[in-house]
Amino acid sequence: MNASRANKSQLKIIYFTTILTICSLYAAQPIQPVFQEEFQLGNLQALLFTTLMMLPLGIAPLFYGFLLETFSAKLLVRAAVLILGLLELVFACSTSYFSLLLVRAIQGLMIPAILTSLMSYISFTSDRENVQRSIAFYIAATIVGGFLGRFLSGLSTELLGWRYFFAFLGVLLIFSFYLLQALEKDANMEYAKPKLSEITDLLRKKEYFWLYIGIFSIFFVFSAMMNFLPFALRQINPSLGEAGIGFLYFGYAMGIFVSLNSLRIIRLFGNETDAVRAAIVIFFAGTTLFFIKDYTVMFGAMFVFCTGLFMAHSLLSGFVNKISNTKKGIANGVYISFYYMGGTFGSFIPGYFFENYGWSGFLVFLQAMLLFSFFCIHMLKRGIVAKASLPS
Repeated sequence: MNASRANKSQLKIIYFTTILTICSLYAAQPIQPVFQEEFQLGNLQALLFTTLMMLPLGIAPLFYGFLLETFSAKLLVRAAVLILGLLELVFACSTSYFSLLLVRAIQGLMIPAILTSLMSYISFTSDRENVQRSIAFYIAATIVGGFLGRFLSGLSTELLGWRYFFAFLGVLLIFSFYLLQALEKDANMEYAKPKLSEITDLLRKKEYFWLYIGIFSIFFVFSAMMNFLPFALRQINPSLGEAGIGFLYFGYAMGIFVSLNSLRIIRLFGNETDAVRAAIVIFFAGTTLFFIKDYTVMFGAMFVFCTGLFMAHSLLSGFVNKISNTKKGIANGVYISFYYMGGTFGSFIPGYFFENYGWSGFLVFLQAMLLFSFFCIHMLKRGIVAKASLPS
């Protein structure tokens, strides 16, 4: 009984740390127009605050396994959390664009170390019968962190100024560093360390190729919307405050509902690929609603938009494991890399369309990307069906 209580207490600390880490990743996103005004930046310069934090997440799964082989997860996560927290305090006190950007770049290296360690810690220390439930709560914590980071950053900026939230976040991360010493079980992880030849062999298989390109395109669109929406809202309604912008991200909470009902969704549509295609249709509908330049409509559109993204992501992340008979760690690592690389490119490339063709041109480009992602999932289904029809 005491061991069970201790494990639950440790998991709560892990979830708390996860929420703070994801808050740090996305806190700058809704207030990028504030940085733009204060430091006299162009749109793309302001977007780098998010892009630099996300880029390491796209490449981390390909080499962070070697780091976890050398250091225990507990040591690695505590060191990374402490550095992340101290850098938040530095960020809150910085007065130049270059110093702010440098801090965000270094923080970007800490975040994948934290998330990789925490997820590995859950997987390797939880009881076998409880590990799926523990991972589900971890995913929910990332979704909660994604919303709170955006909403509280916007609210705090409007009430107190942008520096206070980052300082508060730094203090909480340092407190989390203290709490993490309670992680009694320590482990060196047998983490997947893929070779380049193994990755290329995986991508030569059509089902993996189309799945990875599909999730790249899907998260590309999601990241683009999350990043450019604050600038669009400022253009549509210059009097809209940061709290109003942050509140618009409330639809992000749909991820929790969708993630916990993924099996029901698959049963409803009969199989994963048809369910993902339905998710992209929902995603497309949500994107279309954003053409209506009204805050109330956009608020509702965010719920539809986020439902499509998290529905597709939760189904495809599970489907990778279903089609992987061997080397699941490598297949999952490459999936995560394509997911976040899509987010990285989506955080700045659509800026060309936003700058030159306005909000409507930007949305048309996102719709084209979603049509391409639908084609990718169609090709994925064709590949799966063709493979199943081959004689065993």
